[in-house]
Amino acid sequence: MSVPVPRQRNVPVAETAPGGAPGGDLTLLVVEDDPTGTFGVPEVRDATGARVRIRTARNLTEAERLLTDDVHCVLVDLALPGRPQDGELGALRHLLHLAPRHAVLALTGSGDSALAAEAVRIGAQDHLVREELDAPLLTRAVRYAVERKRADTAQMKLAESRLRAQENARLERGLLPTPLLEGSDLRFASRYRPGRSRALLGGDFYDTVRTPDGTVHAMIGDVCGHGPDEAALGVELRIAWRALTFAGLCGDELLSTLQRVLEHERESEEIFATLCTVDIAPDGRRAGLCLAGHPAPLIARHGRAAQLLPYEDGGPALGLLPRARWPRRQVELGGVWSLLMYTDGLIEGRKGPGTRQRLGQEGMLAMINRQLTDGLEGEALLEAAVGEVRELNGGDLTDDVAVLLLSRAAQRGRRTG
Repeated sequence: MSVPVPRQRNVPVAETAPGGAPGGDLTLLVVEDDPTGTFGVPEVRDATGARVRIRTARNLTEAERLLTDDVHCVLVDLALPGRPQDGELGALRHLLHLAPRHAVLALTGSGDSALAAEAVRIGAQDHLVREELDAPLLTRAVRYAVERKRADTAQMKLAESRLRAQENARLERGLLPTPLLEGSDLRFASRYRPGRSRALLGGDFYDTVRTPDGTVHAMIGDVCGHGPDEAALGVELRIAWRALTFAGLCGDELLSTLQRVLEHERESEEIFATLCTVDIAPDGRRAGLCLAGHPAPLIARHGRAAQLLPYEDGGPALGLLPRARWPRRQVELGGVWSLLMYTDGLIEGRKGPGTRQRLGQEGMLAMINRQLTDGLEGEALLEAAVGEVRELNGGDLTDDVAVLLLSRAAQRGRRTG
C-alpha cells in the first residue's frame, strides 16, 4: 500500500502548530509495511525550520524495539495486522498499549472515515489520510498531536490529584475522627502532619471516646509504612478499637482482638502496628495504660515537670507475635494534668540541623517542659511542639506525626493535688 512521499511546500507561519517553535525538533516513528519505503526520508521541516525526524518500522514487533524515550509521536497504519483479540483496530490498540505516554496518529485511506473516527475515540490524538499526506500536513499533525497528548496528560494528572485529595479527605475522616467526649470534663486537642509533605496520610491514627460508665478511653497507633494501604488498615484498626471499646473490651482482651483483625486485614506478614491505649477512670484521677510496641505517653501534672509514664511492662507491636500478651498498668494521674500521646514521628527527627542524633523521648520531654514553662497549653502547645520538632530536623520530617492531648483542669471546690 503506497503512501505518497511527503512533498515540501511553503506554508505561512500561522499554520504551524503549538509546540512548533524554532528549535523544537521532534522524532516521529512511522509504523507501516509499505515495501517501497516511501517514508524513507530521514526528516521533514516546517516553515520555521524545525525538523521532524522520521524513523520507520515495518511491523509492531520492530516498532516496540524502536520505541525509545526520544520518540515524541507514532504514526501507525490501521491496515497493519494486530492481535486477534483486539479486533478491527488491533494494530492501534496494541500500539496504544505499547506506548501509553506517546502521542499517536492513525494512518487511513480516503474511504475509512468511520474507522478513523473510531481510532480517535479509542485513544489516537488524530488521523491522517494517506492520499492527502504531504510534508506541511505531516509536520503540523505531529506537533498538534504532541501538544494534545501533553494537554491530555496534564488533565489526567490534575484529575488524579483531585481524586487523591478526595481520598485524602476520606482517609483523614477515618484516621482522625471527632472525639466522642460528651459529658466529660476533659479537654481534647490533636495535631497531624504528614511526613515529607505527602499528599496522602500515612498509617498514624487515633481516637477518643467516653463509654456510658463515664470512663474516657483514648488510643493512638501507627501502622508501619506509608501510603493508602497502610492508611486504610489504620482506619480499620481505629474503627475496630472504637467498636470493641463500646462493647466493653479493655486491656489485653482488646489488644488481642485487634491483633486478630490486623492479621486478617494486612497484605503481608511483615505489616505490624504499634498502639498505646489509655482508659481514664470517671473521677479523672486514675488510668489504665497498655503499650503495644508504642512510645509511652507524657504526663504533666499540676505544679510539676512533665515526665513519661512507666513503660517497662509494655508488650510487642500488634502482628509480631501470635500469642503475645499486653499487661494493663494502673497509673495515678492526680487532680489537674495533661496527657500527651504521640506517634514516633515526634521523636525520630534530628536533634538539630547538621546532626544525625535523634531527638528521642528525653529531648521531646525537655522541649515540652520548656513550652509548658512558657505557659503553652492545649492546641497552642501541640502546634508549638510539632513546629519545633520540624525546625530541629531542618525541614519536613521523614515520618508522619500524630499528637493527641487530653487535659483535666482545676474546678471550683476541688483540690488540685
